[in-house]
Amino acid sequence: MNAKLHNDSLLRFMTCGSVDDGKSTLIGRLLFDTKTILADTLTQMERTSKKRGMDAVDLSLLTDGLQAEREQGITIDVAYRYFSTGTRKYIIADAPGHEQYTRNMVTAASTANLAIILIDARKGVLTQTRRHSYLAHLVGIPHIVVAVNKMDLVNYDQTVYDKICADYLVFANEIGLAQSKSAAGHDISFIPMSALNGDMLVDRLENMPWYTGNTMIETLEATPPAHSEHAEPFRFPVQFVCRPHASDNHELHDFRGFMGRIESGEIAVGDAVTVLPNGYQSKVKSIRLGEDHLNSATTEQSITLLLEDEIDTSRGDMIVKSSEAQTPVKQIEAFVCWLSETPMSSARTYIVRHTTRESKAKVGAIAYKVDVNTLEQQAATELKMNDIARISFKLAQPLMVDSYNVNRATGAFIVIDESTNNTVGAGMII
Repeated sequence: MNAKLHNDSLLRFMTCGSVDDGKSTLIGRLLFDTKTILADTLTQMERTSKKRGMDAVDLSLLTDGLQAEREQGITIDVAYRYFSTGTRKYIIADAPGHEQYTRNMVTAASTANLAIILIDARKGVLTQTRRHSYLAHLVGIPHIVVAVNKMDLVNYDQTVYDKICADYLVFANEIGLAQSKSAAGHDISFIPMSALNGDMLVDRLENMPWYTGNTMIETLEATPPAHSEHAEPFRFPVQFVCRPHASDNHELHDFRGFMGRIESGEIAVGDAVTVLPNGYQSKVKSIRLGEDHLNSATTEQSITLLLEDEIDTSRGDMIVKSSEAQTPVKQIEAFVCWLSETPMSSARTYIVRHTTRESKAKVGAIAYKVDVNTLEQQAATELKMNDIARISFKLAQPLMVDSYNVNRATGAFIVIDESTNNTVGAGMII
């Protein structure tokens, strides 16, 4: 099958699955078959593999970088690797499979556009498969690739593969993953493979003539960008207000620029804008990119905006198009993954950091906690590390927020312990 290549974008993807499903071997095989492994790295891997008594090179060593992981033969941290096929660049996050490392997986998933969920062909859909699929759905990963691995251990039996696909789709329907394609761009694809032997990763080989779909690399190269921030409302969190003072240049003396990164949407000279939360309105006078003057700017560009009117604006304010302005809120509903070993307490005050703005916050209520294994909703009065719950926060300062499903940048926040300044939670606004 010929795949349309997307050679103009970076694809961030993650691998996840149960312990020993072959995540690290999958990544190692992709790097090996795409000629990305350096010669000295390959030599070191060969030496380590011989010490373990293995005849072939253990490709999982490429991602199992921590000593503790190598000793146990498992992945306990998020390992990032980079490679290119000549048509596209990739960043891979190898997420841990254990339940106690849920926070690590959420961290990896927060920037991923695609998730490869590995299933051992001998074991089928397991509890960990359901947990990882739910988390991928929760953080809005739009493209799911179910890789049925170790097909060589079931004699490349198509019947086994078909049953696993059917079982997974039943579960995907239960959590709303399969039905969400039209609304949020989600899609699910299935690939039978053997990461150890390389079947259906880069090369098709000849063991599964019954499968006519894309190989793994073809699927990755054909995956479109997760979503188009260009079509989203204009969101410009102010990072810094530039006001040169000690200057003999009269033009610079009156210069007042708002510097930051466009998180979504587009802006042009002459557009009417509103500064939130204060609600002041003006028009864009000039757009600067370094020394260059632009007529317009778009998502991911770091620019300086100059407005026609002198209005009171500071770091943390959000500049939006007047036609797309929303009312700032002082209470938010969100799914929160608790990252700290210290449990969350409703009696404490935390700091919510949203884009460039911070606000003190109190836990309003915990609607429920999600059992990531059974997906049941449970009553809770506190959150422990790796817990995920639906929570409301009462804010001291108003925030201009979007739903996470609409805008990842303005729909996400972190929770900070005000006494230690440690990040203790990560949230996705509903």
